[in-house]
Amino acid sequence: MAENQTNKSNFITGFLLILLGIFLLSAQFGYICWGNLWPFFLIIGGVLFFLGFLLNRRNYGLLMPGSVLTVIGLLFLYTNAGRWYEMENFWPTFVLAPGIGFVLMFLFGPKGNALWIPAAILCTIALVFYARFWRIFQYWPIVLILIGLYIIFSGIWGKDSKGPEDPVDFTGE
Repeated sequence: MAENQTNKSNFITGFLLILLGIFLLSAQFGYICWGNLWPFFLIIGGVLFFLGFLLNRRNYGLLMPGSVLTVIGLLFLYTNAGRWYEMENFWPTFVLAPGIGFVLMFLFGPKGNALWIPAAILCTIALVFYARFWRIFQYWPIVLILIGLYIIFSGIWGKDSKGPEDPVDFTGE
């Protein structure tokens, strides 16, 4: 069984090296423009990390580099098409990419992990900085007002409830 796994691993590694060699040789002789395709190396690297996770789900740590490389690769692919000036608007993606990685690790990792905490922090930070570019988010302070109103009214209505302040002791102690 171990020999079969080694043969499969050797085949995949050899095949990937052949593809990489063909690609680099084509780029060296001018058949492929390296300036436009380099983000694909990041994306392919990210996909390979995801495939590694799919082959062995216990390696949920592979989801972090997979998500970071894929998200950043997609960002670079977009900006590389003559839109580098837009990077001033898309820089929060560098914070969002590991946030997505933590979300995936939380979802597919062992139950009870606390990875939702860094996921929430990073995704929130990125979304706050993205929010300044999206018109609808100019109204986000309304959420604070609604939360404040809820806290005030739940305190007022909670005191008027008809019931004893202390719970009834049924144990007889």
